[in-house]
Amino acid sequence: MPETTGERLTRLLALIAYLGENPGVPVAEVAAHFAVSERQVLADVNLLWVTGTPGYLPDDLIDFAADEYDRQVLTLTNPRGMDRPLRLGAHEALALLVALRPLEALSADGGIDDDVLRSTTAKLTAAAGEAARAAQAVDVHVSDASAALAPVRQALAAGRRLHLRYVSAADVVTERDVDPLELVWDGSRWYLRAWCHRVDGLRHFRLDRVLAAEVLATAAVHAPEATGRTTEPELDDDDLLAELELAPRARWLAERVPVVDHEDLPDGGMRVRLRVADPAWLANVVLGLGAEVRAVTPPELAAAVAQQAAEALAAYDDISSGS
Repeated sequence: MPETTGERLTRLLALIAYLGENPGVPVAEVAAHFAVSERQVLADVNLLWVTGTPGYLPDDLIDFAADEYDRQVLTLTNPRGMDRPLRLGAHEALALLVALRPLEALSADGGIDDDVLRSTTAKLTAAAGEAARAAQAVDVHVSDASAALAPVRQALAAGRRLHLRYVSAADVVTERDVDPLELVWDGSRWYLRAWCHRVDGLRHFRLDRVLAAEVLATAAVHAPEATGRTTEPELDDDDLLAELELAPRARWLAERVPVVDHEDLPDGGMRVRLRVADPAWLANVVLGLGAEVRAVTPPELAAAVAQQAAEALAAYDDISSGS
């Protein structure tokens, strides 16, 4: 499946830290560690080799031992400070603490390692200092998907087909057989990514909309088209068609979510059209981008975004006033 820019950047940063702690590692071992090909590892190293700090003279660049590279062995000789442990500021730690809040509610479902969650929360709380108290003041809502999680996980583990009774955003109940691919957590909801035999296509199903899930004896068979990555939810004929006008810095959105079409704008921005099954999802996307979204249509979606923004501001006012 195609790799996103964000995924490669994450691996590049992790590669620096890994080689900083493990000098003289064979390329094959690095490839196995990161679950990529040896060719990809070498491509990553070649990219890092021309990366560095402003000035970009030889001493400003990340460097590796060239003689060992020729023998398919990797040794990082100049990390340019990129191998230092991450040091979070109070506001960064606070943002991560708030992001962990939904996981606390999900740990009882068996999908979250309680020890890891507690350890991570303790470290972030220490980094946030006095600001950590504000994380508890943020009201976090998590949809109830507990009833569907167990059969979905069972089907994924056993490689079996699922029969779903599902209610759409338009309150239409359907029954369908699906071949599950993976569970996806978007920060507030669980989705099942699966090949739907009813529509003969790849879909995401919100687990809190699954009325019933039955593991079938039939083995799951994944169509070749199912190997592509997508984040689109289960689509219905009555889904809304949204149009966003993005500033140049927000063009990456077209790579992260499936769009119907897009248009490049003269100033480097982009106009994208996408189908929306859940207006709340679009509101979260737009609020996350802030001023980088210059226009939202149709009016009903723009109104939903404005309402959610007003509610968020009111909640922050309540926190700052101590109520």
